[in-house]
Amino acid sequence: MEKRSALFLWLALGAMGWAQTDAKSQTPEQRAAELVSRLTLEEKVSQMQNTAPAIPRLHISAYDWWNEALHGVARAGLATVFPQAIGLAATWDTDLEQRIADVISTEARAKYNDALRHDNHRRYYGLTFWSPNINIFRDPRWGRGQETYGEDPYLTAQMALAFIHGMQGNDPHFFKTIATSKHFAVHSGPEESRHHFDARVSEQDLNDTYLSAFHATLSKGGAYSVMCAYNRLDGAPACASDFLLADTLRNRWKFPGYVVSDCGAIADIYRGHHYAGSMAEAAAKAVKAGTDLACGREYNTLVDAVHKGYIREDEIDRSVKRLFTARFRLGMFDPPERVPFSRLGIDQVASVEHQQLALEAAETGHLILSTLTTMTAPKAVERILGAFSAMEQDNAKERLARMLRLIVCQRLIPCADGERTAIFELVDGDSAELGLHPESRTHRSTRKNSVQIDAQLERLVRSGNLAQDVALSHAVDRASLSSKLSTTTKPRLR
Repeated sequence: MEKRSALFLWLALGAMGWAQTDAKSQTPEQRAAELVSRLTLEEKVSQMQNTAPAIPRLHISAYDWWNEALHGVARAGLATVFPQAIGLAATWDTDLEQRIADVISTEARAKYNDALRHDNHRRYYGLTFWSPNINIFRDPRWGRGQETYGEDPYLTAQMALAFIHGMQGNDPHFFKTIATSKHFAVHSGPEESRHHFDARVSEQDLNDTYLSAFHATLSKGGAYSVMCAYNRLDGAPACASDFLLADTLRNRWKFPGYVVSDCGAIADIYRGHHYAGSMAEAAAKAVKAGTDLACGREYNTLVDAVHKGYIREDEIDRSVKRLFTARFRLGMFDPPERVPFSRLGIDQVASVEHQQLALEAAETGHLILSTLTTMTAPKAVERILGAFSAMEQDNAKERLARMLRLIVCQRLIPCADGERTAIFELVDGDSAELGLHPESRTHRSTRKNSVQIDAQLERLVRSGNLAQDVALSHAVDRASLSSKLSTTTKPRLR
């Protein structure tokens, strides 16, 4: 019975006939080239979309490239859930982040193995994950800052590398899963304008701020996948940018993996940015620049694009080879006994050990809360309030204290009663030290200035800049929050 189960799993992986030929002697790239040579143009195009259909004549199973795992395997049933990325960044602990990602990839493999046994090839049960989000969080209007590691490129790069290494594993032959650095590049502005916005930044800001973490995570040993963004950069849509995808990613950084578009970003090349005269032309421009896989169905037009001369079939072959190389490196066409991760079972999901690690991560993330509640006279607050009158400053300081209270115990983490009391005492203590009086309403500022001050203070607090600036310069003893945190350590970046 055990042998029959193993055989079924192998067949479900699509590993039959040609797939096992010279599997040990050929590289994944050679095996991918052999497979692609057997595909028709229509079959090649079908494999360049996130929902790739089965090709029965070659025993290739259906596969959906779209899977999510930012802080736990998402949308695929029960899983261990860790704090959001912005909370994990507040731990300043790359070792912890790698352990978390290792657990996430273990549960992902377990779910994938179980899905194959049930002939389940649906979205969210695969091995290619569209995480981490390494955009730099500068603008709170974006709405997705919680997915990032904050505003610092170095911290972002180090936390992301730890995540990527935990997700992809260290096996010399097979990826455990594949991680994806996103969104490439200069993406983190307001959601509403992202489909037509043209980002223009200085060369220094581009390299030091926006490309730094991507360079770190996409060089040798980094993520095997990268997602191009919706917006334009200096006039060219990110998913059709020769500068980003060819000159920078392939030529300068020697990136060996594949590029996937954000969902609907190929359509934006035509409809949002008006960079192409038709959907077929937009698809051709994207592939020629280096976008191998589309999240969406826009690449259906590539067959027409070939016939119209917008793109050559060998340019399509290049992308399809990259995609199948990734699937070979995941072990999708090898017998289970050859892939070490195929033995992971569903019992690994949400295990006691994994839940304990999630608790450790949540407790360690209290660093940002401790920092917020133990700071005195932060310069950032002084800079914001300095332009306003004394009466307006008094009222603004009162509102800042209330913001801290709200974020500490209602927005960042749920607080137990004892912890909530301790945190409020710390906030109130600092309020008094700063001259903040939460219960005092003796002064009123004009509505216009009040709104202006509130917006700046809220941006400061919600972005995490206030906490991270202080964390860099103060050794915070987190045990002061509660006895539960007495075993935690001072802020560090390993």
